[in-house]
Amino acid sequence: MKSMAGLTPEHFIWEMRGDVAVIRLNRPERKNPLTFESYAELRDTFRDLAYASDVHAVVFTANGENFCSGGDVHEIIGPLVGKDMKGLLEFTRMTGDLVKAMLNCGKPIIAAVDGICVGAGAIIAMSSDIRFATPRASTAFLFTRVGLAGCDMGACAILPRIIGQGRAADLLYSGRSMSAEEGLQWGFYNRVVEPDALEEDAIAYATRLASGPTFAHSITKTQLNQEWSMSLEQAIESEAQAQAICMQTNDFERAYHAFVAKQKPEFKGD
Repeated sequence: MKSMAGLTPEHFIWEMRGDVAVIRLNRPERKNPLTFESYAELRDTFRDLAYASDVHAVVFTANGENFCSGGDVHEIIGPLVGKDMKGLLEFTRMTGDLVKAMLNCGKPIIAAVDGICVGAGAIIAMSSDIRFATPRASTAFLFTRVGLAGCDMGACAILPRIIGQGRAADLLYSGRSMSAEEGLQWGFYNRVVEPDALEEDAIAYATRLASGPTFAHSITKTQLNQEWSMSLEQAIESEAQAQAICMQTNDFERAYHAFVAKQKPEFKGD
């Protein structure tokens, strides 16, 4: 295991609130677009989080009233036009690796979305475990609007599982914006809150998760992701094995003794 509380990234803001890591993209004047460098640094950070002993939940939040405007037109899209097939595939695999790192980091991720959340920004929100939004959040998987397919960074696999096949097809074919109210009704957003409450509500939620049985939370996240490709019988067996592992933890024993003593358990993640 490793310590990440003191991380000093170059291409985004990292803040610790207890054992919750708060991430913000840091180009608010341009609605927080991604660059080649920020993609790669985020990917590497989420990969490292799988081994972090001092981070138990993550909040990926907005900055300057916007979440993320996707890939930077001048610093990503422009250079991509001049790349050959090998270079293009290196880029698309790197962006997909960010999603895989988020799914496999072992920590619950809460996206706190305000304002613009489009392209790769919508993918980051989609790849989070829980999503909060403000009423002014505008979310779009706008890849077709720049001449690309909607199947970017796992969108055709993940989005239908969140909101359903037909609704996902609507967003991925049209590239249109989904309002916060629509996202809440469809189940993309778990909660819509006022802008001045967004970050604190998300951090409070993450803090509650971080104070829980964090080893068990990592198992829950793993099962949520892995069971997509399992049959029902395989999933039931996989969960039986996962739960038996959790029953060996000290947190399970602590919960039992606390219940007997009519007290609230104090989980330590072991």
